Amino acid sequence: MAADLDASRTGLVSADGGAIEVVTGIHTGDVHVTVETYAQAPDPDPGWEEIAEISCRSSSGQLLVTSFMDEPADLPSLAFQGPGPYRLRVHARGRGRAVGQTMVDEVVESYLIQSWPAAHQDASLVKATDAYGAQVRAQPADDTLIIDHEDSPDTPSGRERDILHRAERGDYS
Repeated sequence: MAADLDASRTGLVSADGGAIEVVTGIHTGDVHVTVETYAQAPDPDPGWEEIAEISCRSSSGQLLVTSFMDEPADLPSLAFQGPGPYRLRVHARGRGRAVGQTMVDEVVESYLIQSWPAAHQDASLVKATDAYGAQVRAQPADDTLIIDHEDSPDTPSGRERDILHRAERGDYS
């Protein structure tokens, strides 16, 4: 479980209703994700464009990486020591290469999610160098779009919501 946090704060990761969401540049497509678990906080990996941290709590002892459309990925649980509080550090690279595209033939975005047991701390931005992250951070908090399962881009209501949101910003592409 995570406290609600809008993505405009870090430009990379948000918490909504107990789910943690990573903001990708592409609209629909595959991304590369690596998960690392640690007994204590590791040093941030400097080879990434954006790095943000967020706290969460796992009541069940499971904290799994999944997309909106699929079952959990074949990755280890981020709550690797069972129920309790965890800190997640999300690293991103390549988010500006295909912003908003609905289908990308090759994987252009990569993410590294590090997890370790830790007491709650406020979300923080560790590194901010990609233009897409700056764009997300510049949006007013109520302007950040979070698509849930019912409003996925594969449903009529999801497509409608996406079109309306783009029109509000003057994006008619």
